[in-house]
Amino acid sequence: MAASWSELMLSKLVGRCNNFFQPGSSRAMCKPFMVGDQQVGWVWPGVEKHIQRFPDVFMVEDKQVSLCPSLQMYEERTARVQEVMVKLREEGEFIALKGWRDEMYEVFHQRSSPPVFRMERTATALLGVKQYGVHVNGYVEHPQKGPLMWIGRRAKNKSTYPGKLDQVTAGGFTAGLTAQEVLVKECAEEANIPQDIALTAQPAGAISYFYEDERGLFPEIQFVFDLKLPLDFQPVNTDGEVSEFYLWDMDKVKEQIAQPDFKPNCAMVVLDFLIRHGHIHPDQEPRYLQFLENLHKTLF
Repeated sequence: MAASWSELMLSKLVGRCNNFFQPGSSRAMCKPFMVGDQQVGWVWPGVEKHIQRFPDVFMVEDKQVSLCPSLQMYEERTARVQEVMVKLREEGEFIALKGWRDEMYEVFHQRSSPPVFRMERTATALLGVKQYGVHVNGYVEHPQKGPLMWIGRRAKNKSTYPGKLDQVTAGGFTAGLTAQEVLVKECAEEANIPQDIALTAQPAGAISYFYEDERGLFPEIQFVFDLKLPLDFQPVNTDGEVSEFYLWDMDKVKEQIAQPDFKPNCAMVVLDFLIRHGHIHPDQEPRYLQFLENLHKTLF
């Protein structure tokens, strides 16, 4: 018997997007990564054996890995961690570092606290630090067809998830930018959405999840925005990262997010939209609470 939509969706949420919490993951073997008395990540055993070669940057102990206490200043921490990551990249042992982007992410204990240092985006997976992003649900209200959502397809030359279905626009937090600045930047680059329209996007919360793959550890938090677009608006990609756009009704959107063709974390963002806007109802969806639980994981 073919799996139901609910079964496929839950499998995607649990087995892919939150597999770090499942039996058989590396979780029991990982050590907390600490800066002072605050945990900012997790370290894989395979990473630990490499970074312990740099005792003036990383202090490896029985139950945790810490940034060396002598590194007290933000810029000094940033520079020393970057030196290690550049060296590891040169050695070619880690898949994650082969996708080096020259894009810096800030490392936080919590987003509400000051960053403790910044590091190369692709290297964050080696230290299991939280990655933050902004995802935009672009939709229209059609007078006859009802609500429709714009869905993008990632370009085939993307380094991650090439050719997969995605939000109309989304992007990670480059160091120094606010959520609104990321939103405006990505709207312009990925879908040619004018700033005055992008600024009408409404903040709609966040989702959080934690997965691992061959690249490393990915505890992620995505800030979600809902953007009602004009009925006659047509997104056009300007940075080469999106190959085409589709405008689908909510039944089609719901069907597609459970399929392998949809990028997993983007499927979560759309699922969150469908729940918040009443397209998935607790009286009709037996896995409603399981969906909610897996959309809002406590990372560490």
